[in-house]
This record gives sequence, C-alpha cells and structure tokens, in this order.
Amino acid sequence: MAEGMLLAIAQKIIEDLGSWAFQEVGSLWDVEAELENIKNTLSTIQAVLQDAAEQQSHNHQVRDWLEKLKDAVYEADDLLSEFLTEALRRGGTSENIAKKVRGFFSSSNPLVFRYDMSRKIIAMRQKLNAIAEDRKKFHLKECHVEPQVSMDREETHSFVPNENVLGREDDKKAIIKLLLDPNVEENVSVVPIVGIGGLGKTTLAQYVYNDDIVKKHFELKMWVCVSDPFEVKVVIEKIIASATSNKPNGLHMDELQKQLRKEIDGKKYLLVLDDVWNQNYNKWDNLKSLLMGGAKGSKIIITTRAKLVAETTSPVSIYTLKGLSEDQSWSLFEQIAFRKRQETNNPKLVEIGREILGKCQGVPLAIKSIGSVLCLEKTERKWSYVKDSVVANVLQSGDNIFSILKLSYDHLPSHLRSCFAYCSLFPKDYEMDKETLIQLWIAQGFIQSSNNKNLEDVADEYFNDLLWRSLFEEDLITLPDSITRLRNLQTLKLSSCENLKELPRDIRELVNLRHLYNKYCNKLSHMPRGLGQLTCLQTLPLFIVSNDPPSISNHVGGLGELNRLNNLRGTLEIRHLVRLEDGNSESKAANLREKQHLECLILDWGRESNLNANDNDEMLLEGLQPHQNLRELSVNSYWGVRFSSWLLFLTDLTDLNLSGCKRCRDLPPLSQLPSLKGLSIGSMDDLEYISEKDINEEVPVSSTPFFPSLNSLQIRGCPNLKGWWRSASTPHHQQHQSLPSFPRLSSLYIIDCPNLTSMPLFPNLQVKLNLKRASVKPLQQTMVMASSVPSSSSSPSPLSKLKDMTLWDIEDDGGSLPDGCAANLNSLKSLVILNYPRLTSMSGDMRYLTSLENLHISGCDEFDPFLRFLRYLRIQDCLNLTTFPERISELTSLQRLEIIRCPNLTSLPDGMDGLTSLQSLQIIRCPNLTSLPDGMHGLSSLQTCKSHITARWDAWSQFFTNAENSSFLNLTTFPERISELLTSTA
Repeated sequence: MAEGMLLAIAQKIIEDLGSWAFQEVGSLWDVEAELENIKNTLSTIQAVLQDAAEQQSHNHQVRDWLEKLKDAVYEADDLLSEFLTEALRRGGTSENIAKKVRGFFSSSNPLVFRYDMSRKIIAMRQKLNAIAEDRKKFHLKECHVEPQVSMDREETHSFVPNENVLGREDDKKAIIKLLLDPNVEENVSVVPIVGIGGLGKTTLAQYVYNDDIVKKHFELKMWVCVSDPFEVKVVIEKIIASATSNKPNGLHMDELQKQLRKEIDGKKYLLVLDDVWNQNYNKWDNLKSLLMGGAKGSKIIITTRAKLVAETTSPVSIYTLKGLSEDQSWSLFEQIAFRKRQETNNPKLVEIGREILGKCQGVPLAIKSIGSVLCLEKTERKWSYVKDSVVANVLQSGDNIFSILKLSYDHLPSHLRSCFAYCSLFPKDYEMDKETLIQLWIAQGFIQSSNNKNLEDVADEYFNDLLWRSLFEEDLITLPDSITRLRNLQTLKLSSCENLKELPRDIRELVNLRHLYNKYCNKLSHMPRGLGQLTCLQTLPLFIVSNDPPSISNHVGGLGELNRLNNLRGTLEIRHLVRLEDGNSESKAANLREKQHLECLILDWGRESNLNANDNDEMLLEGLQPHQNLRELSVNSYWGVRFSSWLLFLTDLTDLNLSGCKRCRDLPPLSQLPSLKGLSIGSMDDLEYISEKDINEEVPVSSTPFFPSLNSLQIRGCPNLKGWWRSASTPHHQQHQSLPSFPRLSSLYIIDCPNLTSMPLFPNLQVKLNLKRASVKPLQQTMVMASSVPSSSSSPSPLSKLKDMTLWDIEDDGGSLPDGCAANLNSLKSLVILNYPRLTSMSGDMRYLTSLENLHISGCDEFDPFLRFLRYLRIQDCLNLTTFPERISELTSLQRLEIIRCPNLTSLPDGMDGLTSLQSLQIIRCPNLTSLPDGMHGLSSLQTCKSHITARWDAWSQFFTNAENSSFLNLTTFPERISELLTSTA
C-alpha cells in the first residue's frame, strides 16, 4: 500500500504547484519555469505509478525505481513546504498572500537564502527528470488518475455490516447451545470459534454476545480483543477494564490478579477473547488459572484462525466456522453489489456476479469487498474486467481471498487509496479515534478541499466512504511533541499533561495550527501572547486567565487573544475569570458573540474562598455574551446577584449548568428557552426562588408550553431555596391555585434542598426521581394530581411511567405520602427508601407495584416489602425487625436477598424454602440471628452465601452440618469461618 501514499503526495505537490500562491512566488523569484517543470514531470510519473505498483512484486528493478522515486517525492514535498511556509511566516497570516509574498522578497531578506532555495529547486527538478526518464526502461502502462472528489453513490443501500448479520443464524444457535449447556463438569469452560480470516468469527461472537438470552443467562459479560502478542498481564488489564469500565493503571501482577478475582469470583460470567494467536500452553494456563473462580456455567469464547490455538485451551468442543452457503453468499453479494433491484434483471450481470462469487469461497469479508467494488460500476464491460482481474490475480498468487481484497484496494480512487494506505502504518488492532485519524490525514496533505468545503468535512466524507466499502469495521491516538519550528504542524495534543505549566511563548509561529488540545492541563498558568494570530485554530478546549495582567508581562496573553479566533468550534472553557481586574473591557475583547461555531461554553471564575470576592462579576458576565447558536452553557463560581439578560437570547440552548453562584437570589425566566433539555442548579447558597418573575407572568393563560423541551432537572445544595416562584410558595396559593406541569420532564434530582416545598408538578417522569435530604411536599403535590384527573381523561396518571424512585433522609416535617399513592406506580422497577421513618402509607399499596424488581429498604420498620415479582431485596437498619412473615415464600422470583444491620433479627421463617430462584444470600451484622430454617436446604439455585462473622456462627454451623451433600451443588461462596466447620468434621 506504500504506492498509495506516494501517489497522494505526488498529487498534493501537483495541486500545490498549480495554486496561485506558488505561481506568485515562482514569478517573483524567477523559478516559475522550474516549478512548472516539476509539476509536469510528476504528472508524467504519476500516470505509470499504478502499473509500477503491480509489477514490483516480481520485478526488483521496478521496486528499486519506486524506492528512488519515493525518496525524491518526499524530499520535494519537504522542500516546497519549507518554501511556502517561510513566506507565510514572514507575512504573518494567510489573509493577505500578496503582501506576504512581496514582503518575503523584499530587500530586507538575505540574498544568500534566496539563492540557496533557488539552487535546491533546480537540483530537485533535475533529479525528478532523471527518474522520469528511467521509467521508459520498464515499458510501464499509463492510467488515468482520478480527481480527489467524493464518489457519487446515487442511492445508498440498506446493508450495514455491524447491524445485519446474514446467514449466521444457525451458527448463532449452535454457539448459544454450547454456552447454556449445563452438563459440563468444570465451572468455567472454553468454547473456541475457529475459521480462516474474513469468515466473520468476530461478527458471530458479537451476534451471540448481544443476544437477549445470553444477556439474561450471564451475570457479567466481558469482551477483550487480544491479537498478537499474547501477554497475560495485558490481557488481564483488558478484562478488568471491560468488567469495571475503568482501566487499571500502574498495577503490578499480584495487584491485578487480586482485582480480577474480586470482579469475577462467584459470578456466572461470559468472557470473549477475540482474535487469539497464542499457541503457548503455559501462557494460556497462567491466564486460565485466574479465571477459574467464576460460578458454575461460566464460559469463555475465543475466536482464532488456528485449530492448534483452540486445542491449547483444552476446550470441551471446538466450533469450526464454515463459509456461507451459495444462497447465503449470493444474498449478501446482492445486497451490496446491486444497489437498485432492477439491476438484478440483467442476466449478464447476474452471470458474471455468480462467477466472481465462486472465487470468494463463502467468505463474507471477500464478498463484501468485491461487492463494494462492483457496486460503483454500471456496465457489463466493467464487471467483466473485474472478473478477469480476479481470475488473473488468483492464478498468480494462489490465494483467492487475499487476491480479492487486494483487488478491492486497487479499485479505490486515488484519494481514498492514500488515506487507507496510511492506516497500514499502525500496528494490528491499534485503536484510533476517527477525529485523530482525520487530523493526521489533513496534516499529511491527503485531503483536498473543493467548493470551499471545510477540510474536516471532506475528510469525514472520505472516512465514511471507506467505512461504506467495508474497508473499515471499527473506528481506528498520536501526540506530536514538537514545538514552534514545526511550522506545518496542524494538530498539537497536550490533553491531560497535568504538570504542564505554560505553552510555547512563540506559539504564533505555528501558522497552520488548527487543533490545540489542552483539556485537563490543570497547571497551566496563562495563555501565551500571540495565540490570537492563529486564525486557523478550530480546537481550543481551555483558556486560562493569568494572575499577571498582559499590561505588565510581554509574554502573557489576555482574553483579547480570543478576539479573532472565530473559527473555534466544539467546547471552550475560560477558567479563572476572578483574576480579571477590568472585567468589562477584557470580556468584550474576547468577542464571543462572533464565534458562531462554538457549541459549548464554560465560564469558570475559579473562586476557592470568600476572600477573593469582588463586584466585577455582573459586568464581566455581560461582556461574555456568546453567539445565539450556543447549545451548552456552564457558569461556575459566579458571584453576581443577577444573571445577564442575554441568557434568554440563547434560543438554541439545550443544556444549562449553574454551579457555585452563591450570591444569586433568583434567575431569569428559564422557561422561555424553548430548546432547553437539561437544567442543573447547584451550590447556590442565597437562592430563594428559581424565577425572578411572578407565576402569573411566567405562566400566562395561553398555549405557550411551560419548559416545552426540558427532559432532565437537577437541583442540589440550595439550603435556602423555598420554591419556584415567591407568589406560588405561600400556603394561600398552594391551596387555591394550581401549579403548572413540566410536559416532558423525565428525570428529577432534588438533593440537599430541605426547604423546597413548592415547584411545578412532574407527572410525566419516566427515568428517575431522587429526593435526598429534601422535603417530600413537591412529590405530594404531584401525587395529589391523581384525584383531579378525570377517569375518562386520555392523559396518563401521574408518575405512571416512572421506573426508578429513591427517597432518602426525607425531612420529618414533610409527613407521609397520600393514601393510595402507589396505585399509579405500576411501571416502577426499582425503589430505594432510606431513613424515611414516617412513611407508612405505601405499605398497604405495595400490591400495586406489579413491575417492581429491586427493593432497598433502610430505617423503615413499618414497611411491608413483600412482592412476588421482586428480584432483589435489601433490608437494612430496621431496628425493630425480629423475623420475616411466612409469606416470604411468595417471592419466587427473588434472586438476591441482603439483610444488613438488623440487630434484633432472631430468626428466619420456614417459608424460605419458597425462594426457589434465590442465587445470593447475604446476612451482615445481625448478631442475634440464632437459627436458620431447615427449609433453606432446598434452595438449589443458591450460589453465594455470605455472613461477615457478626451473625451467630452457631446458626451457620448447625445449618451446614445438617445439610445433605446434594443440597448446595451450585454454592461457590460460603460464609466466613466455614473452614472451622470443615476442620471440626474432618
């Protein structure tokens, strides 16, 4: 694929030399003819590159010629880049090229440099001419080089490789049968999937991994891409990362093995090890020994090309994956190659397609690749040409599959071939995010804009084109660490350089810089003067305001550096605004109103105490007005009393986060933001009412919806907050005037707001309600709605769609909930009630919670928790609990039972034998539990049984002594001190 990059660089040089900038420079320097000669020579060479690339495998002279050409083209690219970049640097910006060029050739520039550059260009022209002349020795065929534009696909087809798995339903069923097989002696067994490259082993494993039956059967699922080399430590790190969603960093092997066993021991897990090449039995045995603590029925799927690798794992059975059948192959091919169904009416194309398909051997990757090539061709002649190429390549190499994939690459347009070839520089299975890859392509000059399109947008089209052709199946990380001499540098990644204190002082020299990633560079002290000259800059996540004002330091840049950076997009965080002395003028100099591409703005004053309070904040915020296109806004540690009026002009705003604004007493009427979906208000000590308006002003009797788009609301740490509107928080109003409702609110969190007793109603919650150290009155008001909704109304009952509710440390003065309040909660799946001693009303209504699966109760002695559909029950800190009622046997779906810190619990009922689905039992800090019922011996599904010594050991000792040997065949985790019992009975 090296010729793809060579072709791309040659094309880039040709296009650069044809630009107005080079023509102007060449004319002024009297090398116009030399540059034109280089351009023509490269065009001549470019025409034969395709044939040379195909001949090099069997002609070493052609291969040597290509190596010389590659060196010369790279040298030419460097020389010409230096030539033009120096002109740009001396001219300052890219806005006035004529001025730059003339400035570069003014009498103030050294004649020696001009002479040296001219001499180098002439030498380069001579070298390329000689190489071009040598091409004649090889009689290379010329071929047309396509212009770098996106392919016209007409209609796109519906086939998406990762969403539609064709022809593997039987294979999937067979693998799942092996996974669910109970007749396996080992707790953890291995199921290898073996097959040649491209057969779809990984796709089949993904298909199985995401099946609903598999999801329900396994308590824990993990996916690891192994590849080569097989390093046990690395594999363990990846398994832990998959299990916990956190990658372990810097741990030694002993620490890793402890963490791995903590995550998987006692759990029925499924682990997929994808793309394994290891044939070393000792390495596999070292890994497997750490995986054996899983519960009975745990399975490990490995995918591999080699049967020897599979046999190394000592599997119960090996599943050998075959190619697709003829009909399945044709169905897949047809979906890709025939974009329009009427094309299948052409019998000649069908005949040619079936001949080509015969060479694919049922391998999906080959079928998709060749189908993607033919999809772009419309004539029988082109299809016949592809067929003949396939046959010729197969005869030459003897490898059907590789030949077809190589043909797919050869048929890529030149601009895609170079981008795809560039990916070969990275190791196998190297993961790279799409955005980084696109930036590298641009930096290499592979992306050429047309019709004034943004380069990133064009590169995104290239990426999607390769994805569409099935050459990418996953998104594919580099950190250039050079500084200001790299004047062609376009991307500088410094994110998470936590000890970095300052950026280069001469950063203005990086005239081509488009992306500066400095997120999480938390020790940066300032931004350098001259940053504002980088007008190509599109990415700047973090701007630090300096302690030293720009007026007293010649290398410190102020907010004015942002003035001309109007191409910024994505996220911009301005930090330490508290350091500004003249807030009004500096904030206006930032010119945020002109940054129409910014999506997210974070304004952080960075206060750490009350000592640095000042009265500047309101003027400063006023001057930081963003463009109305802004979608996300966060304001942190702002100590103005009021917010700027421009907040209501942000009609596209979807997310608003206000935190640490301790002096703010009320907010503008945020209900006027029509697009607002998420609102978070936190740590606002002086806030008494959310809205500065009266309820009758903000909620007029009209058709205008109240917060029409709000989906999520969080209010935290507002100790003095009393209500939404001052007028609506009086007892008189609460009794005589109805409150408005949030029409779309789905999640509501109210935490540490004990005085919030009145707010808009929230009957349509679906995802989550969390009240913690808060009043229950807002919930009471919403629940009371049920009595005012006519039975004939088509509107759903209040909270009838809510799935998750937590009530935690509820204030005593709030009282209990209305009688019958649970009648509407028929969608509730999870209920957590902690330290709400006055809650008694729901006990009698629990029968209505027909969807409840998880219940956690703490500090609620009078609460009746028994529901037959429960899967998880946790009872904690119930001081008066002495036993459970016999009808505990009704909990036939219960899988986990946890009883924690119930000091007066003395016994469990005989009805425990009805818990036929119970897999995990934990009894912790119940010191007076003196006996366990004999009925528990029938809990055949029990796998985990834990007690942290604090339960009376006599009870456990007697219980296990009386148990029959067959009672707990599945039990893998026992109470502590079980070894004492084993010793005493030996």
